[in-house]
Amino acid sequence: MAKTMEMESTAINIITDGTNIKGDITASGDFRLDGTLEGNIQLNGKLVVGDSGVVNGNVLCQNANIIGTVNGNLSVKELLSLHTSARVHGDILINKLSIEPGAVFSGKCRMIDEVRTAQQEQPAAEQPATES
Repeated sequence: MAKTMEMESTAINIITDGTNIKGDITASGDFRLDGTLEGNIQLNGKLVVGDSGVVNGNVLCQNANIIGTVNGNLSVKELLSLHTSARVHGDILINKLSIEPGAVFSGKCRMIDEVRTAQQEQPAAEQPATES
């Protein structure tokens, strides 16, 4: 009997300081941005926006450490950490949030469980009608 082995990608994608990218990024692993991105990021892994990193677009990922700047909405399935030098201008949807003193956040913040609860508590008049 043959065994099938799947290898997890441990590689980290890195965009260095001084690099400017225009377009959307989709990746299955972790990603570190120290340059500038004009576009959206969608990851199944962790995003690190370094001190010189700038994202001008929306972010969807598992976890995120923001040290630099994000100008757009963030949707983080697990933990979002905003470090002292972080600058976030946009709405965030998160499961857990950590904010260090000095971080700047401008926008609305919603917890994933809060969104699920609000959807479940929707009044009957707003829910689709069913025929008897």
